[in-house]
Amino acid sequence: MVADAAGQLVELPGVAPVLRSGRDFLPIDPELLIELPAGSSLYALPERTAVAFGPSGLAPLAGHGAAACFLPPGYSVYGLAAYRSARGAPLLPLFSYAALCWWKGAFHVPAARIEADTKHDPDQFDEAELATRVARLKERHPDNRLVDHLSRNCALTYGCANAKNLFYERWECPVPLAPACNAACVGCISAQPDAPIPSPQDRLAFVPEVAEVLEFALPHLKRAARAMLSFGQGCEGEPLLQAEKIEAICRAIRAATPRGTLHLNTNGSRPEAVARLCAAGLDSLRVSLNSAQPAAYQAYYRPLTYGFEAVVRSLEAAKRHGAFVSINYLAFPGFTDSDAEVAALEQLIERTGLDLIQWRNLNIDPEAYVEVVGLAAGTPACGMRKLQDHLRARFPKVRHGYLNPPRSEFRRARGRDGGSSR
Repeated sequence: MVADAAGQLVELPGVAPVLRSGRDFLPIDPELLIELPAGSSLYALPERTAVAFGPSGLAPLAGHGAAACFLPPGYSVYGLAAYRSARGAPLLPLFSYAALCWWKGAFHVPAARIEADTKHDPDQFDEAELATRVARLKERHPDNRLVDHLSRNCALTYGCANAKNLFYERWECPVPLAPACNAACVGCISAQPDAPIPSPQDRLAFVPEVAEVLEFALPHLKRAARAMLSFGQGCEGEPLLQAEKIEAICRAIRAATPRGTLHLNTNGSRPEAVARLCAAGLDSLRVSLNSAQPAAYQAYYRPLTYGFEAVVRSLEAAKRHGAFVSINYLAFPGFTDSDAEVAALEQLIERTGLDLIQWRNLNIDPEAYVEVVGLAAGTPACGMRKLQDHLRARFPKVRHGYLNPPRSEFRRARGRDGGSSR
């Protein structure tokens, strides 16, 4: 698939499609292909020429623009779009750019469904009903700044699935708390002060009061199916900078109800705060990282007040306190499956006793990322699917998925189900 001059995607017969793995271009193995999932987005990439294998080998397709796709939640990308950028081409926005091809009469992508839970699938949301539900909850809490933020910004503007769940009165409900951050991530989706691209979300501009959170959080935990509160969202900074407030919220909730799951998404920068939160009732912890190698982590996250060792100690602290522990693993084909990264990830799993790897596709311009982590051409890599299969065999108790499981499913998640369907 290529993009024509008008940005329309068209099939170009007679050449073989290519995927990017790190800095390298490889032919797409049909065994990796699945039909394009519902809810995917198709892209024409500006000032980028498509690349393919033709009769004379790998070559740019002069006059044909590059095409890519963005997959919905629950899918792990195995190969990125292949192209050659024009000199001075603009930085791509913060999305994941999966390879796209036409095969057997349909769009296909090198990817796999990694999450069995369907709660973020597009068909789970009735958009026509959402506005009514938002208005109803806002009428009940007219002065609650956080309800206003989660409705006006998160649910209605950004389309955040978890924000919508607050208004549908089900599943995981987000609780953003932190306007500030102690890292300057290259791919931050709520702040891009030093990049020529806009952030896709506006960061929370205030610190909610404990009462504002409890006003809607307690009813949600008491009524919702598979109820969960998750601190730490894409529309905020680092929630551990508001650890004292989260601790107060957890204690107040657990004094009022034993129901539901209290979860934290974090960069793991303050292990002592993680320990306090677990003692206050936190049930599960998910730490985000792009790499298990300290240097590559440092290059992407650009931490301001902590180092990689603090991240590992946060995982260990949560595990010691009996919490369900996962990583939000920002995957990039050609780097994540490289020999050095695989070895580092194995050491991290062994040291921390992870329960779950959430395979998230890193949203970033691919050419920018290989520069950030210093990835060389020809770096040995086993392939994303082989990596996931290897980890399942080596660590059979570690689940592979995409979403945070509720507390009622921790025991199953710690078992040998694998959490995926391919």
